[in-house]
Amino acid sequence: MAADSRGAGMAGPSPERALDDEVAGAGLPSGVGDVGADLRALRKARGMTLSELALQAGRSVGWLSQVERGLTSPSVSDLRKLAEIFGKSLSFFFGPQPGPEDERGYVVRGGSRRMLGSAAEGLSEELLSPDLGGDFEILRSVFDAGAERKDFVTRPTEEAGYLVSGELILWIGAREFHIRPGDSFRFRREPFRWKNPGTVPAVAVWVVSPPVY
Repeated sequence: MAADSRGAGMAGPSPERALDDEVAGAGLPSGVGDVGADLRALRKARGMTLSELALQAGRSVGWLSQVERGLTSPSVSDLRKLAEIFGKSLSFFFGPQPGPEDERGYVVRGGSRRMLGSAAEGLSEELLSPDLGGDFEILRSVFDAGAERKDFVTRPTEEAGYLVSGELILWIGAREFHIRPGDSFRFRREPFRWKNPGTVPAVAVWVVSPPVY
């Protein structure tokens, strides 16, 4: 549990304030990922046009187009607004440093995976795909011991998975499946939910098409 910082006069700035302090002009601090590609992938995954996103962000279509093409770097305040629109935290855009130039878009090293989503429901996910673009995304999904999603979710996607370790109960529509290591599954545009009935985390490789992040 983090210590209470109230009254700690020497406490340092918050991570997001630190990011603001590093901004020089309209540029971003070092370590930021490929913002343009990420924004384009998020926008397309949500079915939004450039005009719709620009309107919500309070920016011009031309400016947003330049950001997506990597011709302009948004300020942290712009980036924070865009993150809010997509329901992401600002840190989403500040993942691990990209790998060597000749590997980008092809290889993701084990120590350079980007964390996605939230662990609030007992599920943590890392992006195994090189980026958020493409026709599908590959995730490393870790389900905490005893965690359960109690509400069904339906997505306009085709999804498949392979359970590496642990166990998982997967409900697809009215059907219930007990998934064990080595088992795989697939479903398309059907309501689903899950539960880890075990005492250790369950780890799965999960494929989603089209991407949802």
